[in-house]
Amino acid sequence: MRILVLGAGATGGYFGGRLAQAGRDVTFLVRPGRAARLAERGLRIKSPDGETSLRPRVITEPDGHYDLVLVAVKSYSLETALSGLTPAVGPRTVVIPLLNGIRHIESLVRRFGADRAWGGVCMIHATLDEDGDVHQMSGLHRLAFGPLDAASLDDPAVVDHLAAVTETLTGAGFDARASTTIIQELWDKWILLATLGAATTLLRGSIGAINKAPGGSEFLHALAAETAAVAEAAGHPIRGKAAAMLEATIVTTEPTTSSMYRDLVQGLPVEAGAIVGDVVAEAAKHQVSVPLLTAAHTGLAVYSANL
Repeated sequence: MRILVLGAGATGGYFGGRLAQAGRDVTFLVRPGRAARLAERGLRIKSPDGETSLRPRVITEPDGHYDLVLVAVKSYSLETALSGLTPAVGPRTVVIPLLNGIRHIESLVRRFGADRAWGGVCMIHATLDEDGDVHQMSGLHRLAFGPLDAASLDDPAVVDHLAAVTETLTGAGFDARASTTIIQELWDKWILLATLGAATTLLRGSIGAINKAPGGSEFLHALAAETAAVAEAAGHPIRGKAAAMLEATIVTTEPTTSSMYRDLVQGLPVEAGAIVGDVVAEAAKHQVSVPLLTAAHTGLAVYSANL
């Protein structure tokens, strides 16, 4: 498969880089500034296992149809990015987003149709350092993907397409698997990120620091209860491994932060709307009281207005 990765930041750079390292046919579609940096330094991935340096194929405009497109941009850049992506998407292209939240699904379906727009969930602790290199901060690097409608898997053609995508994305140095419940997995990640992001940005510290502060543990459990209640009301309750991961996240004493917090402390734009704001809006839709989430959303709006 010809793979196009839209964006070469921490997420796109990592997963696209690993795919390229494994010999897949990968092209990065990036802005001119990022293209210049990649031409200068190459794509470097610094991980707990060592450093990898690649010279990836990079373009600033689509150059034809691709079989698989991984969308790895920030939510606030999505609409602009998609407007330039259309020429790369053909009749049989699969588009898999690696974004936070869930609002992007509607945008992708509206633009490309439900048969080409799939769901994607990635879990990774990574950031770009001051040199523009990808810094993987832990060994976590998971990717799940699949059609939005599980019923479509009754179609043999869809099954064959999923098998081809799975073969392409697995065995590339990260954990990858096909999912028949990708919408629920999107919700599971969204609720986890909303809890983590709201807590760390509202109290301006890591989960470990919050737990060590007076009232910190109670605050985190109350916040997690709010986000879980929203998911329950929306028909996507957090259960099993997802619930266990949420609990483990809020009780840690490690210096765990969110990507939104890391962006905030650097004075960068944050994904406040897609991660926290949309949960607040969903709560209002189902008449769920979320005072802590609302406070976090308000604080992030004030921060964003001052950028």
